[in-house]
Amino acid sequence: MNRTDYIHALRRDGARLAEAAAGNLRSAVPSCPEWTVADLVWHTGEVYIFWTMIADGEIAGFDDYVEPERPAEDELLAWFAGTLERCAAVLERLDPELPRWTWSDRQDAGFIQRRMAQETAVHAWDALAAVGRDEPVERELAVDGVAEFLAHFGSTPPAGLPEEGLHLHATDGPGEWSVRAVDGAWQVREEHGEGAAAVRGTASDLLLLLWQRRTPEQLETFGDPDALKLFLGAFRRG
Repeated sequence: MNRTDYIHALRRDGARLAEAAAGNLRSAVPSCPEWTVADLVWHTGEVYIFWTMIADGEIAGFDDYVEPERPAEDELLAWFAGTLERCAAVLERLDPELPRWTWSDRQDAGFIQRRMAQETAVHAWDALAAVGRDEPVERELAVDGVAEFLAHFGSTPPAGLPEEGLHLHATDGPGEWSVRAVDGAWQVREEHGEGAAAVRGTASDLLLLLWQRRTPEQLETFGDPDALKLFLGAFRRG
């Protein structure tokens, strides 16, 4: 995926989130315990503000950021629409290779463009699911999201992980990943293979599994369930 794809996805899924939230701000969000839809809208909009300021060169990192005041509930969706469009407009004009601070080992605007599209896709799913609409993440974006998650969200691999690793297999088109812990670091390869544990599902369901929106029981799993639990627990999500 490229910058144009990410900005299109950001606007599309941001609009889907807002559409689901309209009239449902006080509904609970089962995938984000203790949050209402209003909390989800606020969180996502604030994420846009932070990364827009990073991308635009206004701040250099977390230490420079001051949290904005949360809008009143009747102003929240209009505020969200504004933060979404400013984020998209700023990211749209930036060269993906432009150096920018991020928390990852990828320090460029392209990381932010990708991260905002992915953040929005998962939170749009949260909002839609909260109002009874379990709609999949768009397939190409979901495949990219699995790759992003495996590349950037791994904590230090814990001791005791099986050498055979974890295998993920998309069932709705191309997309396979082998994940192993090698010499205290993650080794991720996009390849066919087997592992101590394996999971098969649509690209959307694999992404939602990694982000703890699906449980292993909702997908097709093979191998050692304890190994699967260890691998899934070794990634950070916030």
